[in-house]
Amino acid sequence: MLLPRLRSYIIRKTLVSLLNLLRLIHRKAQTFVLFFRMSKPTSDLENQFSAPSPPPFDPTQPAVPISYPIKTLEELESGSYFESFHYPFNKASVALQSASSSLLLPNRPRVIVCHDMDGGYGDDRWVQGGTNSNAYAIWHWYLMDVFIYFSHSLVTLPPPCWTNTAHRHGVKVLGTFITEWDEGTLICNKLLSTEESAQKYAKCLTELAVALGFDGWLINMEVELKSSQIPNLKVFVSHLTQTMHSSVPGSLVIWYDSVTTDGKLNWQDQLNEKNKPFFDICDGIFVNYTWKKNYPMLSADVAGDRKYDVYMGIDVFGRGSFGGGQWNTSVALDVLKRDGVSTAIFAPGWIYETNQPPNFQIAQNHWWALVEKSWGIAQNYPKVLPFYSNFDQGHGYHFSVDGEQVSDAPWCNISSQGFQPFLEYTDNSTPDGIQVHIDFREASYSGGGNITFKGKLEDNAIFTARLFQGDLLLGDLPLHFTYSVKSENNSQLGLCLNFSSALKEIKSVLLVSQNLNQLSSKFNKVIMTRQLQKPGTSPGWVIQESNISMSGYRLTEINALCYQSEPEFDERRQNSLSEGQDNSCSQNPTDYYAVLGHISIETFGHNSGFPPSDLWLVEGQYIKWTTGSKGSKNLSLKITWKLKDGNDYAFRNYNIYVEKLAEDARGHPGATLGVREYLGVARVEAFYVSDLEVPSGTSNIKFIIQVSGVGGSSQKLTESPVFLLDTEAW
Repeated sequence: MLLPRLRSYIIRKTLVSLLNLLRLIHRKAQTFVLFFRMSKPTSDLENQFSAPSPPPFDPTQPAVPISYPIKTLEELESGSYFESFHYPFNKASVALQSASSSLLLPNRPRVIVCHDMDGGYGDDRWVQGGTNSNAYAIWHWYLMDVFIYFSHSLVTLPPPCWTNTAHRHGVKVLGTFITEWDEGTLICNKLLSTEESAQKYAKCLTELAVALGFDGWLINMEVELKSSQIPNLKVFVSHLTQTMHSSVPGSLVIWYDSVTTDGKLNWQDQLNEKNKPFFDICDGIFVNYTWKKNYPMLSADVAGDRKYDVYMGIDVFGRGSFGGGQWNTSVALDVLKRDGVSTAIFAPGWIYETNQPPNFQIAQNHWWALVEKSWGIAQNYPKVLPFYSNFDQGHGYHFSVDGEQVSDAPWCNISSQGFQPFLEYTDNSTPDGIQVHIDFREASYSGGGNITFKGKLEDNAIFTARLFQGDLLLGDLPLHFTYSVKSENNSQLGLCLNFSSALKEIKSVLLVSQNLNQLSSKFNKVIMTRQLQKPGTSPGWVIQESNISMSGYRLTEINALCYQSEPEFDERRQNSLSEGQDNSCSQNPTDYYAVLGHISIETFGHNSGFPPSDLWLVEGQYIKWTTGSKGSKNLSLKITWKLKDGNDYAFRNYNIYVEKLAEDARGHPGATLGVREYLGVARVEAFYVSDLEVPSGTSNIKFIIQVSGVGGSSQKLTESPVFLLDTEAW
């Protein structure tokens, strides 16, 4: 059995196959460790290796919610996944954003990004977030159309963090159905045994996508098949495509170029008569990545008017890929763009996995800048209202809510990504002028990141930086802008907005807190912002707001504008200098430093109120106590909440806090023991608390669910729904 299989792989590319085999063995070992370890997320490797082996993973038992794949047809058929404790936590909560009623892919060359990293389900498996502040993430969503989550398990279900963030940015998300090796042959024998079985399993896959909120499937049948099985394979692909289309508008089923119509495992590296019958019954083909220079053009000819549904693969690791992948990925992209077909970029995590210098943040921005230069921008935002961005990449060293830092612990959660700015990469080893970057160390206004502007700025000079390229049609109601700024000395930060009319007339509007004569002539309109007072905001943050009426125009660009106000006596600065504080940025009048914390755009008069706490039904489930140390106890439970009226309101997320209360003299909950503790963020109406330490003397535990709106604001904690747990009753 082994020799024939090796021969088939040698025909393809001996080196490529051996590398893939070694990588698969490595992944299988990692997967075994991953899914039979149900401890909390931790960065303490020593504790992981010294701890006793945990019991086998039982998905029906309460535990820290994780994402995981389905590994057998029996599990897929039985629907046991829907009985899992983890299932409700894995539902995506963000619908696919679209500026139009149509969810169809644009009629142009497109970009698929296929995420493949160490077998999948790494830091992203922790649905409620992990503790690795350096976890992998993608933030260049504006350069892609479709995102595929890939692993070598039979049914790869995308963790909801990827679906939530991709949908927010207008990008579709696909899971993967894969059969490979001897195990895959046995699976296909059952899957394709009859026409009815093929339809049954296709229906099961559709039900999973609908329930979890993602947009379709990549089908990778990477095994030798009997020619008699091909008709039922076509039934499987066709039925999956039809059921997905009828259940999820705009959904996709993509065929991977592997097995051919005669059942041979023979990668074609192009669209031709051996794989086109599969292409004809689904939404596109992911062509294997070892294609030659003329294959894209040949494939386009075969596809005809569906040439944009041909996605030529590029392996970023470069294993036989045209151009060599890695930093030369754009070599292949240039050829594909010229020939008018689409692309599927496989494993861009290469940057992270190989520790490309000087660090992941800079290397990632550099690599995607090459993609943008070759291919251009695929997405625009803002395109719908309300629009909110805190520039969070989904990881950090602290966490803030509405200008107040609520946690100083490292964390990661890709679901927390705000809309990502279109920051331009500059390769400048000797910085001159203003440098712009996402900052995770500086205190944030919301989430764990912000945009920092730092450098030199001459008197009366201005500097602009691209933030977003939008496609937002404005109606009769004015737009309401708010944004937060923290700056030093006379450094000022405004927003420059570009609008376009139906006749392509361009108008520029500047939002600034101070009216400077040198700026007026450069813009069609200069609007003075108002400072918004927001109790609870940390010192230093200034919140600006303004209304703009541009009916019939499209908002096409949002840029940051850096400038300096007129020099004036700054009592705060003089005091800080006299006290001997180090403030290097304030010693030179041309030094500039400002931080942009968030941007929010809503229709003027938009109701951003929240349902009062008494309209919520909050419950505790699976309550479990264990003995702690020094008289304390540990509490685990699932908290759920829903509105009593049954209405489904659109909320961005829920921040979860806990207060431990001591009993007063009358036996009622009294003073708080310690400070209010931030536990995490939920995207669904449930949160699991694991091993919460409860000190002796605690009479009640108060869990607070703070509702956050899609426009960025959060409900006051004093008005938020709560769950009060009497410790004496347990």
